[in-house]
Amino acid sequence: MSKILLGWLRIVFGLIIFAFGVHLTIKADLGLAPWDCFGMGISYHTPLNYGLSMTVMGVVLLIIDLCLKEKIGFGTVIDALLTGNFVQFFNDMDKLPHTPNTFVGIVLIIAGLALMALGQYFYMTSAQCCGPKDALLIGIGKRFKKMPIGVVQYILWGTVFLIGWLLGGPVGIGTVVTTLASGVVTQAVYAVLKFEPRNITHQSVRDTLKLMSFRGSLT
Repeated sequence: MSKILLGWLRIVFGLIIFAFGVHLTIKADLGLAPWDCFGMGISYHTPLNYGLSMTVMGVVLLIIDLCLKEKIGFGTVIDALLTGNFVQFFNDMDKLPHTPNTFVGIVLIIAGLALMALGQYFYMTSAQCCGPKDALLIGIGKRFKKMPIGVVQYILWGTVFLIGWLLGGPVGIGTVVTTLASGVVTQAVYAVLKFEPRNITHQSVRDTLKLMSFRGSLT
């Protein structure tokens, strides 16, 4: 039981780091990544702030993932409920000075992407499944097996970006930098950490509950 609880704490710790990375990409003020653009766009047309918009979106994606019969773990649920609110917390604190120029903004975005990758490392090594956005990508990818997963990802990002842009979400050079550099920066961080996410065997919510029940019966 203690190992499971430590895993949940590891997820939360990773999501805090990830959320601060997202905050840096927003603070750069050069345009947002597709999902963040979508969430910010929603906040412009509803009483919800960015954090709550992303939380509602996460819950909706979680339901879609379940409909697609994707493997859902406690990590997926915690991600959906907390990440957007953590980002909103950092946005509300907003202690960083305004970026003076585009170059500094791009550096801030790259730093944010690196922190996001570091947060993903802590999150994923808990082995309690990926976030709702990644689960959606995998679920869609399984239904278009002849299409490379990278192509599926760009189509998904493009769709999300278009909706976010139509809702008035911030778009700019930062959107391009974030979209193109995300994979490269993530891979670089994983290489430094010697981390291979494909080697992890994840536990679903059901798996974790069974393990908790089994260990409880032994005490």
